[in-house]
Amino acid sequence: MRAAQRIELFRRLAALDPEPKTELEYATPFQLLVAVILSAQATDRSVNLATRTLFRDAPTPQALVALGEEKLAEYIKTIGLYRTKAKNLVATARLLIERHGGEVPRERAALEALPGVGRKTANVVLNVVFGEPTIAVDTHIFRVANRTGLARGKDVAAVEKKLLKAVPAEYRQHAHHWLILHGRYVCKARKPECWRCVIRDLCGYEGKTPL
Repeated sequence: MRAAQRIELFRRLAALDPEPKTELEYATPFQLLVAVILSAQATDRSVNLATRTLFRDAPTPQALVALGEEKLAEYIKTIGLYRTKAKNLVATARLLIERHGGEVPRERAALEALPGVGRKTANVVLNVVFGEPTIAVDTHIFRVANRTGLARGKDVAAVEKKLLKAVPAEYRQHAHHWLILHGRYVCKARKPECWRCVIRDLCGYEGKTPL
């Protein structure tokens, strides 16, 4: 995809949704971190259903540690890998208290040192909480980047690296959310809705569904 096409692609996505937001529900940076950890191999909807009650009863790292793994597991048992996630969340909350005064750190290395936090989770937190122009490549972004020709790569690391170069600087802050939402609601995995896609003519996907 040529530079002019990339600019036009993001211009159109931006016109549809100038200020895109995460669909995860949260009130604090800590709550976003918890929600993103829980969202691994789970839908945002399922996470929100669980965290509405969890955040009411344990909204802070201190409260989550006091809750403990077993009780936390009861709140999140509808989410995949909930026992592992409960263990990681309590450990993460404890480290936030011990190392960072209960606050979510802004440094990537500090974030990735927390249990259950990988590069993708760190990217989401850096982007949403701290306004860093990072791009967290999930399955939706990986699919859209490869299908369209925006940034093709064999794995998420390769796609992320290419996206950081391919996305025009003025669109980099919100690119993460535009691409996720486009993949979630339009460029779907099994049957992309090309008939209503605003970037159809820019897309290099050979298997476009008919208008």
